[in-house]
Amino acid sequence: MPSGLAALLDDVATIAKMAAASVDDVSAAAGRASMKAAGVVVDDAAVTPGYAMGFSPQRELPIIRKIAIGSLKNKFLILLPGALLISAFAPWALTPLLMAGGAYLCFEASEKLWEKLAGHDHGETTPDELALSSGELEKKMVGSAIRTDLILSAEITAIALADLAERPLATQAAALALVGLLITVGVYGAVALIVKMDDIGLHLAERRSPAKRAVGRGLVHAMPMVLTGLATIGTAAMLWVGGGILVHGLHEYHLDLIPGVVEGLGRAAGQVAFIGPVTGWLATAAASAVVGLVVGGIIVATLHLIPRGRRAAH
Repeated sequence: MPSGLAALLDDVATIAKMAAASVDDVSAAAGRASMKAAGVVVDDAAVTPGYAMGFSPQRELPIIRKIAIGSLKNKFLILLPGALLISAFAPWALTPLLMAGGAYLCFEASEKLWEKLAGHDHGETTPDELALSSGELEKKMVGSAIRTDLILSAEITAIALADLAERPLATQAAALALVGLLITVGVYGAVALIVKMDDIGLHLAERRSPAKRAVGRGLVHAMPMVLTGLATIGTAAMLWVGGGILVHGLHEYHLDLIPGVVEGLGRAAGQVAFIGPVTGWLATAAASAVVGLVVGGIIVATLHLIPRGRRAAH
């Protein structure tokens, strides 16, 4: 009996070690995949606050909660099963899907830049929206936010899956689920804090302490700049991530002219003493963003300018 108990305990210890190794493997894979998707995450966090703006302060957090629940449904009910099916039965489709998503990111960012240059406000309220009741408008905005989240989450899932392609299917599933959960909690936690920051500032501004009042006024005055800065960072992130995906896809298909130029610029910038890794990354990101801007600009011109020219000709 003692020897049998010792053997049983030894088996339990071995299983525990294997389980711990699996957890470590999933955590490490999820961490790397999350870092690869960081650019899209930044854009997700930058885009979402706009959907809660314009409503009463009491409705801001409930709206964010509804969007977060919709985001979880997107990831766990649609994207995770789809990603695993692709990984199991059509892994060859991953690179084309990534490149299509990258091109969409480039288009979205380029269209935002075009609208700014043309003087259009992408977020302005339309007459149809003004005619809706508050509840109907909230439902419309939540639905729009969840659809946008589906696109961005699909890109995050594809980027993460590409980094997990060599892993066992069970590890892929666990890592993708962990990535989806962490990113949803992180993004919508940050969004909730952003949309309530002005309320926090107003609350502090009413305190007796001069220091608290100063901090509160600073938060209130800083919020427009924070939102503008987030939008700018989000647009830049879409360009460098989308462009980087396209460059990587070209390399996968052995079309190495553009990838070679981007890699060469990054390598040259990386030779700077002491800060080489930083300058190398910045050069690579900037070169990828230029690729993204060119591709996105072509798509924007195709969808907007060419049809307009044809209508003018008629």
